[in-house]
Amino acid sequence: MADPLHTIAATLRDAFAAVTGLPAADIDPVVRNSDRADAQANGALALAKQIGKNPREVAEAVVATGLLAAFCSSAEVAGPGFINLTFTPQFLAAQLAEAAADERLGVQLAATQETAVVDYSAPNVAKEMHVGHLRTTVIGDALVRMLQFVGHTVIRENHIGDWGTPFGMLIEHLLDLGDSAQIDMSDPNPFYQAARAKFDSDDDFKARARDRVVALQSGDPATLAIWQRLVDNSAAYFDTVYRQLGVLLTNDDLMGESAYHDKLAGVVTQLAAKGLLEESDGADVVFVPGYTNREGDPLPLIVQARTGGFNYATSDITCVLDRVERLHATLLVYCIGTPQSQHLQMVFKAAEMLGVLVPPARAVHVNNGNVLGEDRKILKSRSGEPAMLLDLVDAAIARGAAIVAERTEGLDAAEAAALGNTIGIGALKYAELSSDRIKDYVFDWDRMLALEGNTAPYLQYAHARICSIFRKAEVARTSVRATVPTIGAPQERALALRLLQFDSVVHDTIDKFSPHRLCTYLFELAQAFTAFYEACPVLKEGYEATRDSRLALCDLTARVLQEGLALLGIDAPERM
Repeated sequence: MADPLHTIAATLRDAFAAVTGLPAADIDPVVRNSDRADAQANGALALAKQIGKNPREVAEAVVATGLLAAFCSSAEVAGPGFINLTFTPQFLAAQLAEAAADERLGVQLAATQETAVVDYSAPNVAKEMHVGHLRTTVIGDALVRMLQFVGHTVIRENHIGDWGTPFGMLIEHLLDLGDSAQIDMSDPNPFYQAARAKFDSDDDFKARARDRVVALQSGDPATLAIWQRLVDNSAAYFDTVYRQLGVLLTNDDLMGESAYHDKLAGVVTQLAAKGLLEESDGADVVFVPGYTNREGDPLPLIVQARTGGFNYATSDITCVLDRVERLHATLLVYCIGTPQSQHLQMVFKAAEMLGVLVPPARAVHVNNGNVLGEDRKILKSRSGEPAMLLDLVDAAIARGAAIVAERTEGLDAAEAAALGNTIGIGALKYAELSSDRIKDYVFDWDRMLALEGNTAPYLQYAHARICSIFRKAEVARTSVRATVPTIGAPQERALALRLLQFDSVVHDTIDKFSPHRLCTYLFELAQAFTAFYEACPVLKEGYEATRDSRLALCDLTARVLQEGLALLGIDAPERM
């Protein structure tokens, strides 16, 4: 099974069943990693309450069954009924060998396979992607990779802003420029800003823009053709960013607001049929229980304005309905900034009230904080505008190339460029992912590109260093994978325990939708390897008896580092 917690849990279920008389299938022994021992079982506390006994006595009776002796050199009862477990070296070695023989490195598939729709990135047509898109794009991409890895069916959806009032303004501006006008989508902001300035200062243009919105929403062929041109140009720009950033999103994943336009009226009708619509200041709204304004009055979720137009809430409720009914999703993951939290929670609740978002279907808002500059304000470009994402990507690649030029020799131009890209993009992504997503973090090139500390270059270097050990030994890494390691030195034991936590960490990261948990684990694994390598000679003369065993530990460490980084969307080079 390659995760000692699972093996121990199965044994403890039988032990608790023997002591309590309860069915083993109904027992949760509550086994966790522990700082006090290799693991801790806390199940006695709840089970003792069920049967009316003292939890410490139940824990002592469980230890007395002797069932743990096959795996544990020590099982001690502590406190009110905790069982502290210390694994035998032989058990750890067997678990490591099992992980090494498994392509998944011991990570189990999810017990319940789901269809998950992950909504992330979400840029706007005809507008440049800025630093705010970095977090949702990179976090969402890592979650997609992890959900797929544990066996879920994952549908990527990039809910782009491609509809609504701004497009009347954009289309009319493009018509004013003439049919031959070219929009530079490597820098689309000037086009958008010029259209906005004209809209704000020219009443005639404003009137024409509003008429153009009506034409667009009415399906006027000429207007739709121009709108499609804007969408296609933007899609090409998005794809350029995604390819350079190394994320999985493609144009096939685009699902703009326009996709739901024809369904909005039907959803309003459904809300009315359920008795959920009320009138407020001439608008049709849903009052979601538990939400009030500053005055304490019920807060309306507007689904149809007094003008007859539909709001974002209408589109978002329709989106939930589409994902549940058409895609049969049971898990809806929304990677969107924290400011949208209240809006999304109200939308989710309205969808529940409509009878759409009901078990097993559920929605999760994976929110995130801001990327800050040294002044602790939103990261800005030199012009004072929010930093543009493609500029950050280009800068990361350039800085990665500089590190390669300074520190790495013997590579041809193509290899150096590829390695520079790997280091730079990896550093950019990892700086984002290693921060708790709900918190703001300060963008610092020097810190994120450092070869020490909790950074991608540090982890990449640890992987490359292990690969160099095998090159020096002139040994194929695959040749040691059948070797059952000998766990003797404390550093070998510490490394073994870290390696065997990979399964529980991956699932914990997914359960909490928090990639920084996996990052922390990989950093601690790399540190454990460094301590092992410094204390436990691998290739040194006189240590031939432990050579293959320690090479096996090296190889498994490299594989876990590589797979862990891959789940974050980061490459692990073999030379660095």
